[in-house]
Amino acid sequence: MYEPNVVGDWQEYEEHAGLRVRVHRLEAAEPPRGRDDAAAGLTYFSVRVTVENRGARHYGIHLEDGQIDVRVGPDGEGAFIDWRNSQFIEGFDVYPLRRATAVLYAAAPEAALTHVDVQVQLRVDDEWTDRRLWAGGIGTLESTAPAAPSGTGQSSLAHQVSAFLRDQAEPGSA
Repeated sequence: MYEPNVVGDWQEYEEHAGLRVRVHRLEAAEPPRGRDDAAAGLTYFSVRVTVENRGARHYGIHLEDGQIDVRVGPDGEGAFIDWRNSQFIEGFDVYPLRRATAVLYAAAPEAALTHVDVQVQLRVDDEWTDRRLWAGGIGTLESTAPAAPSGTGQSSLAHQVSAFLRDQAEPGSA
């Protein structure tokens, strides 16, 4: 079964030696050029997508509108993407030991921000890579009760990941 990356994880591309990408810094943030009128009543957030080259040759990369999809909430509703405020990577050569970062501004109902999925499909040297998915959330509603009952009251993705890592560490550490 394919499992998504957690926001902050690096994902390497086997077909492009040394090239890797990550979605990170998912946080509530106001856009630099002001809010779009279409986002009235929604909460803005930003997410960064960084492409790093740890290989021996340079790659021409594209990460533009339409190559990043953001879904929010338990039903995977599409977030409003503020293309005017976002900064993309358009035809940039990433040389060895260099990075390039795209910054995406989006908006969604505040209650849906505890579950954010970001899907990225990078174009490298005019070839499309496979789509990759990162899952995370914004902790703006930490005090809100979970929708589904859970024994510990900790049903956020961050708590689930922490519990998983803790469980993995326990068997070998006796």
